[in-house]
Amino acid sequence: MTFKQQQSRLRTIRHNDPDFMLYDDIVVSHRAGFEISQRCPENYRSLIQECIDHGWLRPVATVYDYELTFDKLAN
Repeated sequence: MTFKQQQSRLRTIRHNDPDFMLYDDIVVSHRAGFEISQRCPENYRSLIQECIDHGWLRPVATVYDYELTFDKLAN
């Protein structure tokens, strides 16, 4: 019996990784983030913000490895 091992083409980028930021001539943006609805109750919104401020809740992006390669080649 043989097994074919395949390496994943997906990469996880954390908020403190330099590749987490996207740059163009006008805009600098995070690759991922949080969007909280206006209808979210204020007490939940405050709790979520506290979790983000303390680092308990962090944005993480998953991208294909070729996207990172093309980004580096473009620069």
